[in-house]
Amino acid sequence: MAKSIIAEGKTSTEAIEKGLKELKVSKDKVEIKVLESEDKRSFFSILTPRVVKVELTLKEGVNEKNLEKSEKELPKHVEKEKKNLLSSEEIETAKKNLTFFLEEFNKKLPSMKYEIKSDQEYIYVTLNGDDAGKLIGYRGETLNSMQVILSSIASKGIDKKVRIILDIEEYREKRKKALEELADKLARTVIRTNKQVILEPMSAYERKIIHNRLQDSQRVKTYSIGEEPYRKVVITKK
Repeated sequence: MAKSIIAEGKTSTEAIEKGLKELKVSKDKVEIKVLESEDKRSFFSILTPRVVKVELTLKEGVNEKNLEKSEKELPKHVEKEKKNLLSSEEIETAKKNLTFFLEEFNKKLPSMKYEIKSDQEYIYVTLNGDDAGKLIGYRGETLNSMQVILSSIASKGIDKKVRIILDIEEYREKRKKALEELADKLARTVIRTNKQVILEPMSAYERKIIHNRLQDSQRVKTYSIGEEPYRKVVITKK
């Protein structure tokens, strides 16, 4: 079966360019079908974000060179990241930066409590309290944005990027469980239908949960396609 993906953009041109970049092929190597045109907008939808969807299908005989080597790539990626470890001094500097910010932040949300832990790879920040839940957002979007901000704050005065894992009201654990259940369900779907499944764009943290959940499967494999922040996990049969 020919490889197909669906790409989105504000215009059909932007959507096609994103799709070609994801597939890593030129325009002459694909068949293009516009699923939602930018012209089909009613009076009631003019205030909503413009989204155009296109389907790109590799032409017969075109090799899928863009696809990453699935189950082997993630461990290499993780191993590469682990080489960039923080020293004890850098960890202390990062913690001081975070503590200063969170103390000031707490003045706006006095009911919120925070905790900072660390290892040489990550610094873990946990927020709890009556007001903390407001910082999660839809599917953790606000939480993830705040995590990026905390990473920048923690990295002040340090030559390397400090990686932060932010959790609010145990959201990460709940989300992990939901993603693992989703991975199991979709793996069964792939096996039953013999068709691959492409998930919605996820953060590196959430993609890793899917990869880890299915890495020991004898029947399916996973890999990632696209570029941040639109990177997606693909589940397919071995």
